[in-house]
Amino acid sequence: MWWIIAAAVLAAAEVFTFDLVFAQLSAGALAAAGVAGADGGTPLQIATGIVVALAGLVLLRPVALRHLRTTPELRTGVAALVGQQAEVLEDVGPRGGRVKLAGEVWSARSYDQTSVYGAGEDVAVIEIDGATALVG
Repeated sequence: MWWIIAAAVLAAAEVFTFDLVFAQLSAGALAAAGVAGADGGTPLQIATGIVVALAGLVLLRPVALRHLRTTPELRTGVAALVGQQAEVLEDVGPRGGRVKLAGEVWSARSYDQTSVYGAGEDVAVIEIDGATALVG
């Protein structure tokens, strides 16, 4: 019964940290409870709990964290357009112009406020400001 209480307390602690450490310790305590339920001795219960918790910490936790964390490569929306190439359709300067970006026509301005890009040139999208692509 003590192993189940320990598992519940560790699982509750995981809710507050969400680091997946307490979850692995809780799994170890549940495994030890299973050994205790099968009439395993105290040393076997402790060993089982340690092995299961360490296996979870070493093998499962890194994989789970990698899947839970969003990486910068997974940009969506207009953030995904930054760094893309665009084709100038109408001259782009500090006051505006038009580019074809991701198959759509966008209003655009030069990022540095001095350069002018002619029709047909390829430019890189440096920033998106509202519905305007700042290019360079």
